Amino acid sequence: MTEFDDRTAPESEGGALPAPLRALREAGVAIWLDDLSRELLRSGGLARLATERGVVGVTSNPTIFASALAKGDAYRSQLAELAAAGAGVDDAALRLMTDDVREACDLFAGLHRASDRLDGRVSLEVAPDLARDTAGTVAMARQLWTTVDRPNLYIKIPATVEGLPAIAEATAQGINVNVTLIFSLARYRGVLDAYTDGLERALAAGRDLTTIDSVASFFVSRVDTAVDARLDAIGSPEAADLRGRAAIANARLAYALFEEYTAGERWQALAAAGARVQRPLWASTGVKDKAYADTRYVDELVAPGVVNTMPGSTLEAVADHGHVTGDTVTAAYDDAREALARLAALGVDLDEVTDELEQQGVEKFEASWSELIGSVRDGLRGATA
Repeated sequence: MTEFDDRTAPESEGGALPAPLRALREAGVAIWLDDLSRELLRSGGLARLATERGVVGVTSNPTIFASALAKGDAYRSQLAELAAAGAGVDDAALRLMTDDVREACDLFAGLHRASDRLDGRVSLEVAPDLARDTAGTVAMARQLWTTVDRPNLYIKIPATVEGLPAIAEATAQGINVNVTLIFSLARYRGVLDAYTDGLERALAAGRDLTTIDSVASFFVSRVDTAVDARLDAIGSPEAADLRGRAAIANARLAYALFEEYTAGERWQALAAAGARVQRPLWASTGVKDKAYADTRYVDELVAPGVVNTMPGSTLEAVADHGHVTGDTVTAAYDDAREALARLAALGVDLDEVTDELEQQGVEKFEASWSELIGSVRDGLRGATA
């Protein structure tokens, strides 16, 4: 497979990315794709998205793998090989996922090197049923990290209460972590602390901090879906005026926390020792309410040094008609605080909303994991039929 190197991107050859995507890059936003499949890899589709859409990273999760396995026959021959070798269902699922992720890492290896290890990242999630198991999460993170064995890998660990010490421990061991399922500002503070704690422990153990990297995936659209339902139930003009404002306000204030954190003495001491900042990542950026512009969670969350991971449909919408006007976050903190204060005054408890969203997120990934395991089981049986 040919490696993708950012120096071969269209704009360096006299061509150009679509204007909105080029504007995103110029504003300091890393464009990632929220999708991964063997078909996308083998067809050259991912390489084309890297070249023609500026994609510099990929995220995956059990939902994405379950969907990929259910479509086409890209996995049929490997399932037959695994069945012939007597592989168990869990081991087979792990093999399928890690092989795809390793191949994606290899595709992006050139970009990873050319960007001083900033871009060219691929994420792989620990089993969702470990979300409340700190020790189990650390053990599986180490297993996945060792199995894929690529420096541009991120291991996705959910930001549950039990996940926070796992994030710190994995970081201390030198494992790159994509912290996922962050919904609240309070939990994001905990994530920043966990990453910092892990780096401090890594430094004390003599590890090279320049080799450790992390992103913090702050979920967006699901917040609006949940809050809008509560606003609709209230039914007042004030409630109607606040529809669609919670998610962007919440994310903008997360970036304010990020700025405050990176300006602090604790982080500055680590930065002086070579530590790499944990970039904020906007996740769940596909618009679910058709009343809203389909690019809103990209256009309204532009800030330096962030990642925006988009499903393919959102990526294409942004390429076609995104309205990217530079930083739309840092000048809007007061407006964001006002929006959340107005929600609270109406009786919308955002902490309650985000707690529910975290639980639902874990449950949805567990359901997708079960679906994935079922598909692998059926594939193994079919291969021996």
